[in-house]
Amino acid sequence: MTVTTDLVSYEDALSAYDPVMGLEVHVELGTKTKMFCGCSTELGQDANTQTCPTCLGLPGALPVVNEIGVESAIKIGLALNCEIAEWCRFARKNYFYPDMPKNFQTSQYDEPIAFNGYLDVQLEDGEIFRVEIERAHMEEDTGKSTHVGGATGRIQGASHSLLDYNRAGIPLIEIVTKPIEGAGERAPEVAKAYVAELREVIKALGVSEARMDKGQMRCDVNLSLRPHGREEFGTRSETKNVNSLRSVERAARFEIQRHAAVLNSGGTIVQETRHFHEEDGSTTSGRIKDNAEDYRYFPEPDLVPVAPAREWVEELRAGLPEMPRVRRNRLREEWGVNEHDMQSILNAGAVDSIVATIEAGADSASARKWWMGELARNANETGRAIDELPMTPAQVARVTALVASGDLNDKLARQVIEGVLAGEGGPDEVVEKRGLKVVSDDGALGAAVDEAIAANTAIADKIRGGKVAAAGALVGAVMKTTRGQADAARVRELILEKLGVEG
Repeated sequence: MTVTTDLVSYEDALSAYDPVMGLEVHVELGTKTKMFCGCSTELGQDANTQTCPTCLGLPGALPVVNEIGVESAIKIGLALNCEIAEWCRFARKNYFYPDMPKNFQTSQYDEPIAFNGYLDVQLEDGEIFRVEIERAHMEEDTGKSTHVGGATGRIQGASHSLLDYNRAGIPLIEIVTKPIEGAGERAPEVAKAYVAELREVIKALGVSEARMDKGQMRCDVNLSLRPHGREEFGTRSETKNVNSLRSVERAARFEIQRHAAVLNSGGTIVQETRHFHEEDGSTTSGRIKDNAEDYRYFPEPDLVPVAPAREWVEELRAGLPEMPRVRRNRLREEWGVNEHDMQSILNAGAVDSIVATIEAGADSASARKWWMGELARNANETGRAIDELPMTPAQVARVTALVASGDLNDKLARQVIEGVLAGEGGPDEVVEKRGLKVVSDDGALGAAVDEAIAANTAIADKIRGGKVAAAGALVGAVMKTTRGQADAARVRELILEKLGVEG
């Protein structure tokens, strides 16, 4: 029996129940060809033009394992502190796939390539929470269904569906956590932090761009509640294909409140998949969730087992890059910032852009200032990721150089950044086109200073009387006259000189 009720408050839900989560993250690998055939994985091509008898499941076509796909899986397993199997094999996962032409998915079941690992994630207050990894296994993606004729783009109400098999067979790695217990009220935050850290690990390995907005990384949020003091897990729901960090957190929070409402009203949680709705953070029922035995797994007869040589595994381990959390701690010390500021940089997705700007010649303080200020603000206003902005780290470094040389002040630099983002060219072109260079010529500045003194005689008299701080008002008047392009320091010197006052 399922009873429909309103949500209970988050606080009331946590006062009675402990949340238990399981997170399944699918990562689309950045290989040039599919997992079991030589078809291209390039995005944006015409529908059904990147297919062959193998990925279309035609009779007699035989799959061949993508070596780079296996290598990527091993790298991911090693980065997640997993054991790497000495011997593993693929299996067929059977159920009706409208967008998988062979009607089964080639995956791994009881013999994954990587297992028994963990990932330490840092929460916003600096606490470290360990998420244990059950497995990371290789599989293939399905095709894409487009439902036509309805108002929502979903199958309900559609007149017909179109199938594109270009994506069918693209390599995936599925990373499955062990049950995440003990997070309590911070469970949604832990879910978000885990997926964020995992994304950074994947990007650092170079095996995928891990763009959630493009479907290259997606998360299934499994959640159940159990009354305080009980050891047995409750029935879980699985919110499918959540595609942003914020949405992972919102989905977990909503399901905690929904489960509590159902249980409080005497209802029973249905083991099912659910759809997440971005517009309001809610979930709705999808289909009854099958158990493993319902998929009728059996070993894939057309593929030989995978047995990675230990020498190869150790070679890959030795070649792993610096892991993101280690790198962040190193950068935080090098930049001299505190944990809170570093977390803000991470949340903005600006770490790599700041590093690249420093490598292009900027000092760390200036690089952080512009990326976390003007550029982060533009990214928020336009709804883009910060690394999608049409301004390169080298261009930001050039702006900092123009400020350091005195050719620009901060106000003019902001206008230069605005021009670059608007597509008016590089920093130097924008300065030239808009006439933004700082005016430091004594002749031009002297005339503006004389005008300011003549228009503000009372202030000038105060300065002559020893109130040097009042010079700021005259500096402001000159800056206004010159549209902010005057060299403020030189303007102050000229004011004091003309009034016969020592600075």
